[in-house]
Amino acid sequence: MLWLSPWMRPLARVYCERLIAAGWEVVLVTSDRHPESDGARPYERVLDPRPKTAGTWPEFARELRRARAFRPDVVVTELVRDPRWIALAGTAPRMNLVHDDRPHGADEELPGWERRLFGRWNARAASTVAFSDFVAREVGASAVAPLTSDLDDALVPPVVPAADRRNFLAVGRLSAYKNLDVTLAAWERHVNGPGWRGDELVLIGDGPDRDLGKAVRWRRGPYSYAEVTGDLAAAKGSVAHYRRATQSGVQVLAMQLGVVPIVSDAGALPEFQPPGEEPIGVDDVAGLARAFDALADPEAAARRGGAAREHYLRRCASTVSAAALGAELERVIAARARSTAR
Repeated sequence: MLWLSPWMRPLARVYCERLIAAGWEVVLVTSDRHPESDGARPYERVLDPRPKTAGTWPEFARELRRARAFRPDVVVTELVRDPRWIALAGTAPRMNLVHDDRPHGADEELPGWERRLFGRWNARAASTVAFSDFVAREVGASAVAPLTSDLDDALVPPVVPAADRRNFLAVGRLSAYKNLDVTLAAWERHVNGPGWRGDELVLIGDGPDRDLGKAVRWRRGPYSYAEVTGDLAAAKGSVAHYRRATQSGVQVLAMQLGVVPIVSDAGALPEFQPPGEEPIGVDDVAGLARAFDALADPEAAARRGGAAREHYLRRCASTVSAAALGAELERVIAARARSTAR
């Protein structure tokens, strides 16, 4: 199997290593553009996906020869935007992974030529796989696999006990669709009410400037998982109360770490939520403040966080998700074999 994933390197690694453990021979072609990039692993080949940079062409030509010599039975593509990578995929049957049904904002809109070129290419994929029923319905996917976290299981700390729980976190690119105006209004109501227990709302990542208010701290700039995993694992809740539905890595990461994700009925994905953790109206400031009040109790945060982790292990663990992808890959290969035999 040849897996082409220039932008989702940590997640692709999780899946590739699970598939390798299941007996697949895998080559992952990726890039160093993700913040978690480090030295190439034995199954990885690293390219620079910028076709306008002349120095990237000799490296690409070498990889094209290697990809054709590998002769994969099936190819996986994921957020490919460099037209040259179409040649890397070759003529093997292809499974295309779709993470979201539409851009989250103007900053994610692709140029028209990219939409047309890759739209036509992806329409010819043998299979389209989404990571949620919601996106599958929107894009007409062939199959669904539950989204797993891109944090390697070996890096997951033990579930944090109640005595060590503190703060609420909002993590990632803090764009407009992250709905921070409503989150901050709800936080202000929580802090000024009887349910506040001295916690901070900690924002981690870049975004537009804004007034933060009381008990809010913003850690700007890029970050690695090593820098934030401990704080997130100790949080009372992880805020993913978004305005648009997204197959949110933040949501599944929180559950993996034993933290309750707080989601809206319009964003994140309510279908990912643990039993009993209901979504909150996207503009419901009072409802979000009540969620902060309830999770401010460290015992409640630890109990509900533990349940969230159990839900993750049952529904979204890398073994579960990779098994679903493997089954669809086998189906694609078998379908090609049948069509070739006719």
